[in-house]
Amino acid sequence: MRRFVSYGPSVVVLLTSMAALIVVPELVRRVEDSRTQATVRLAHQTLGDDDILDRLNRATRAVSAGVEPGVVHLVVEGGPARDTDPADGSQGDDQENGKSIPLNPHGRGWFFRGSTGSGWVFDDKGHIITNAHVVRAARNISVQFSNGRVATASLVGADPFTDIAVLKVDVRRGLFPLQRATGERPEQGDRVFAFGSPFGFKFSMSEGIISGLGRSARPVLEMGGFTNFIQTDAAVNPGNSGGPLVDIHGRVIGMNVAIATGRESDGTSGEAGQSAGISFAIPLDTIESVVEQIINSGKVARGFLGIQFDRGVAEITNDGEFVGLGLRISSVVSGGAAEKSGLRRNDIIRSVAGYDTSDPEVLRAVVSACRPGQIVPAKVWRDSEEIDMKITLGERDAASLVNDAWGYIARQLGMSVRDFGDDATVGFVVPGSVATRAGLRAGQIITRIADREVKDAVGAYAAFIDAGLLIGKDVEVRVKDSSADEADRPIKVRLFE
Repeated sequence: MRRFVSYGPSVVVLLTSMAALIVVPELVRRVEDSRTQATVRLAHQTLGDDDILDRLNRATRAVSAGVEPGVVHLVVEGGPARDTDPADGSQGDDQENGKSIPLNPHGRGWFFRGSTGSGWVFDDKGHIITNAHVVRAARNISVQFSNGRVATASLVGADPFTDIAVLKVDVRRGLFPLQRATGERPEQGDRVFAFGSPFGFKFSMSEGIISGLGRSARPVLEMGGFTNFIQTDAAVNPGNSGGPLVDIHGRVIGMNVAIATGRESDGTSGEAGQSAGISFAIPLDTIESVVEQIINSGKVARGFLGIQFDRGVAEITNDGEFVGLGLRISSVVSGGAAEKSGLRRNDIIRSVAGYDTSDPEVLRAVVSACRPGQIVPAKVWRDSEEIDMKITLGERDAASLVNDAWGYIARQLGMSVRDFGDDATVGFVVPGSVATRAGLRAGQIITRIADREVKDAVGAYAAFIDAGLLIGKDVEVRVKDSSADEADRPIKVRLFE
């Protein structure tokens, strides 16, 4: 008998399976789409019901509207610099704060050295604040306001050790001085906004938080400068230098000064890097102290304690329990401000003027930002207890400043100054240096620097500082080749050309 095979049930199962493979994924997709659509509707409903982001936007726009009219863009023109090979993109420029300004844009030739930077309006008298490195060696300074108005600025004065400069424009109307958070100490975590002209993009604004306080930057320390910087993660790039750092109320709390990069983690003023999420700002209390002195007297007097520290940070313990960190005093200058105020050897200084002082550079900067005669609070650990003290500061003298800065001056000039008998003489001279090109030679006797008679090396370095060498001014040095009665002759030196 012939067998008949029935395929009916198998075909039904196969067709059912195929239908399921087609239909089920489509149903799943529809369910997922419905869920996504419901999520989207709920999200928009939530955004519509809660206006917190709208309020944040309005507040941020208000900060911009309140600050931008008081921010300026600076174009600084300096001395001529020989262009290198244009093919490599180098134009012999400063690159501290932006772009060079070409005198001849075609091929190899002379370029007009210059840079762009930022600043902000300090008062209604026309004073503009920026970084000293932005305007060093400047011959012409152009100030552009946010409404497009352009004015020429003059340099009132600059302090290279805090990197602060004061300009002035002859503008009687239309100035909008920025509000300042005077007397208020910023805190880690505070939201901040940085203004300036990064890479020449004028009147830009970026946002971040205060990442840290009491930071140091190596380029400033190398020249004997003072650092107690605010660290932020607001985007700051070349061109932001000199721009204001403001709080959520649009009040200045600091001024952009440097950034840290992968190559320069200790800080650079911007010539070799771009934002890596770490930028530094000069705190407002330092700015106000320096600026007001420059405006009122043209000079900056700095507070001084008269103490020396043990190397390293002192760990404070009490009955085996950790208390904190500070700086242990190894010696106290007899008759100095510290001794007169009651500080002793082996005291551990924990804070001065409200700043933690476990970093010696922070203590140095905090004290130097105060004025001679100013009374500042201090917390000191002595005999297993913390005591509160009031310290009346002395004045940092020229010799102390020279002790910190002479090495930087010598490197920049390419020469040293040494004592020889009753004279100050040129020591070593580096071939091809600023000193060599100016005509200075080893063994020459220095008789005067600018308007000051010079008798020793300390006096020579102090005269260089006071004459504006570190901010790029022309400085006349009078020299003679022997101590005989020959007449001295002038030689002009100038840095940063």
